[in-house]
Order: sequence, then structure tokens, then C-alpha cells
Amino acid sequence: MTKENPTAHLEKRRIKSFVLRQGRLSASQQNAIDSLWPNVGLALDEQLLCFETLFGRKAPTLVEIGFGMGSSLAEMAERHPENNYIGIEVHRPGVGALLKLIEAKQLNNIRVFNEDAIDVLNQKIPKNSLDAVYLFFPDPWHKSKHKKRRIVQAEFVAKIAEHLKSGGLFHMATDWEDYAQQMMKVMSETKAFKNLSGSGQFTPRPNYRPLTKFEQRGQRLGHGVWDLVFVKTHQTAESS
Repeated sequence: MTKENPTAHLEKRRIKSFVLRQGRLSASQQNAIDSLWPNVGLALDEQLLCFETLFGRKAPTLVEIGFGMGSSLAEMAERHPENNYIGIEVHRPGVGALLKLIEAKQLNNIRVFNEDAIDVLNQKIPKNSLDAVYLFFPDPWHKSKHKKRRIVQAEFVAKIAEHLKSGGLFHMATDWEDYAQQMMKVMSETKAFKNLSGSGQFTPRPNYRPLTKFEQRGQRLGHGVWDLVFVKTHQTAESS
């Protein structure tokens, strides 16, 4: 008997956690895409990635979902050349901005998808393969009628668990307390993860997560930021 895929309905008319606001690419962003995409850009197809082939080495591989303009991802990659990083972002100007940083910093340990994260996970990322997944400051969808669009839901967490190694980390951060509490509730109810800071506890910002200019400004104004770091506690079955 074939087991039911617990995340199968993610692929069936799923609610998008983003609205595609492409904006206008600057000339320098477009130039960076034109020159660097053949080397660092990745496309969707039905062939799973082999990280060792993709990066030309065997190293821990970490994914950031929704990297925005790419400054944090580029800084992490620069600080930790021993790691491989895969960035996923739907907004093309953000992709162009990251590629500019890759060029300026001469980084060779980042690869980039300009796609929906769920599609990337489903089509390109092997099960039980990632050392960490980062989700920093996702769209809070702060209006009550829009909260169903928040990406951190039980189905999404189950999808992340499928692709993390046992012992892999899922690190979330938000500056919306209401969303932080929702994240904590969702993560605390899953059996696949354990809170590294203890039940119901938020985590002080780990040193590896860069402090953004937006966050620094918020701190000066007295705004809070909440980090949650959970570890995957068991191996996920390869077959669905």
C-alpha cells in the first residue's frame, strides 16, 4: 500500500505566501543577472540537485528562503566560506541585488533560485539532505483576514522536515510578536522538531544571523525581534 503524502495538498491549489511585486530592475542588477546567472543561477526541472557536484566539494549545505535583497545571505556566505548556501527568492530585483553582492565579494559558495520555495523543495532538494533552513523576516501578513497566507503553517513545517538532515536546524526570525507566537505554536506542536532553547522559549539572535540595518533601526525604536531555532529530531522516510 502506498503511504499518503502528508504534504501532498501543498501542491494542490496552495495558498501563496507572497504576492509577486517585481518592481523595476536597476541597470546594475540586470547586468549582474546577465553576467552571473549562468554560473550561480538554478532552474526548476525534475532532476534533484547533487550538492557535491553543484559546489564542487562536500560541505554543509544551508538554504535561505526569501532572502530579500540578499545582504544577510551574502554576509553569512562571506563569514562562513566552509558552508554551501542556496538562496531562494521570488522577487527578481532581490535576485539581482544578491548577484551584485556575490560579484563584489567574489563569493563562490552561493547558488540562487528565482522561484517559489515549495517548488524548489519538491523538485530540486533531496530528502534528508540540508544542514539548515533559514527563514528570516517572512511577510507577516498582519491583517487578520490575511494570516492564512503566512508561510509558517503545519504543512510547510512538515515539508521543511522532509528535507533537513536529522540534527538539521530550522531557524526563523520575525519582528512581529503575533507571528512569533504563531510560529512557536506551530513548531511546538510538531513531533519532528525540538526547540533548542527549551519548550516555548525564543532564542537570542545567534551570531551567524547578521543584524540587518532594518533590525538595528527597529532596536533603536524599541521594536522587538524574535528568533526561533528548532532541531530536527529524527530521520524522514525517503519514500512518500
